[in-house]
Amino acid sequence: MNFSFNDSDYDIDYSDDMCEKDMVVKFGSIATPIFFSLVIALSLTGNILVLVILGLYENLKSLTNIFILNLAISDLVFTTGLPFWAIYHIFGWIFSELICKIVTFVFFTGFYSSILFLTIMTIYRYLAVVHPLSDLSTPKLRTGIFLSFLMWMVSIAAAMPSLLYSSLILIHHNNKNSLGCEYSATKWKSIGISEQNVFFLVAFTVMTFCYIQILRRITGAKSHTKNRAVKLVLCIVAVFFVGWVPYNVVIFLKGLADSVIAPFDDCKVSIHLDYAYHVCRLIAFSHCCLNPVFYAFVGVKFRRHLKTILHQMLRRRSPVEEQQVRMQNLMSHGSMY
Repeated sequence: MNFSFNDSDYDIDYSDDMCEKDMVVKFGSIATPIFFSLVIALSLTGNILVLVILGLYENLKSLTNIFILNLAISDLVFTTGLPFWAIYHIFGWIFSELICKIVTFVFFTGFYSSILFLTIMTIYRYLAVVHPLSDLSTPKLRTGIFLSFLMWMVSIAAAMPSLLYSSLILIHHNNKNSLGCEYSATKWKSIGISEQNVFFLVAFTVMTFCYIQILRRITGAKSHTKNRAVKLVLCIVAVFFVGWVPYNVVIFLKGLADSVIAPFDDCKVSIHLDYAYHVCRLIAFSHCCLNPVFYAFVGVKFRRHLKTILHQMLRRRSPVEEQQVRMQNLMSHGSMY
């Protein structure tokens, strides 16, 4: 699942006179900043709103809410790197090497932690639905804290190569040269690609297994709540599949092209792959603004809390109304699901 920026527009050999890719560069320099700007705005709005509602209205002793909290933080961390990469697609890397290392490290930490918390939430939901009597399905605060700490440590360790081995390199173009923020050695580039692919395959396998088992358990239920849960599960799997699978397929094909394997070494095929790479990457990166929608916004309690915030912004309640709202929130504390 290599979306590292050593595979960006600037990493393609545009100096090859026999295969002009100026239009690909132009497409990337226009589409990427525009789309990233939209994703940044939606991600900041959605994830910050999730944090606000969790802090004001929800019980953070709930294991589900702890995971939602960490997932929102992960998506915000991931989002912080997007402005730098949007600028990168327009001007090349214009910042220092230290910022290159820090931005890349923070970005990948957000990516890995987001995938891990998405996976651990899936496992917990599987245990709660399929094995409700299991001790592992019993929510405990210390379990949530331990798992959260462990997921962040794993994410930081996985992102460490990007901190240690990213550097500024000179990239050659037809008309001018520019600086790139990339892995300094091909070895670490390959390790980074393999690491991302392993994370994706493991997460996708676990999520697919868990959701298939969940669907088998709840599909026969006739209640409205169960039917809504089925739709939610299908949406989560579909979004994850549509977002990441096409991207990984394109990355695999681009690897064949880089290895000069026919027919992927053909100029026209290579250009089509580059366009597909840009489009699939933009879709995959949008996961940071979609997670709040599918993991929180679909919750009935979340919508009620959101309405409360909007009412508070539009008018000021009387002391009696404020007391009533506080009592309702205390009585409804629990998971946002």
